Amino acid sequence: MTHHLARLAVLALLAVLVAPQPAAAGGDWNDTGIAWQSYEEGLKKAKEDGKPICLIFYTNWCPHCTNYAKVFHDEAVVEKAKKFVMVRVDKDAHPAISSKFKPDGEYIPRTYFLSSDGVLDPALTENRPQYKYFYNELDPASILGGMDRALAKLSK
Repeated sequence: MTHHLARLAVLALLAVLVAPQPAAAGGDWNDTGIAWQSYEEGLKKAKEDGKPICLIFYTNWCPHCTNYAKVFHDEAVVEKAKKFVMVRVDKDAHPAISSKFKPDGEYIPRTYFLSSDGVLDPALTENRPQYKYFYNELDPASILGGMDRALAKLSK
């Protein structure tokens, strides 16, 4: 009987160890490939470096945010991100910051491009009538296009 229980215990442990692990809450934003900054640090760094800011609002519970996070593993996005100060803000953890940036609502994820002095350029959007700051969560070409438009307009 004890041999049977020991075997069951080992099987139960193996089941736990090999079970698929859930994705990181809010997605895996490629923290090793992209130098994400907090909002305050990002504003400071953008002024110092003279780079435009790519500001993204997300939450940990949002499935679209989890999908969008994967776009930041694309090699072209990682390279292009080096031309920006990349800032990611959890909307739930920082509601005051989120409320400063809502020209068409506080949906998530939403991505804005700011000048190096932290001023939002409301014209830099996706070409759609609503949810203008929502870039395609499954296609890196969407955010790459936004980054290209922002660099053309905001780079010094």
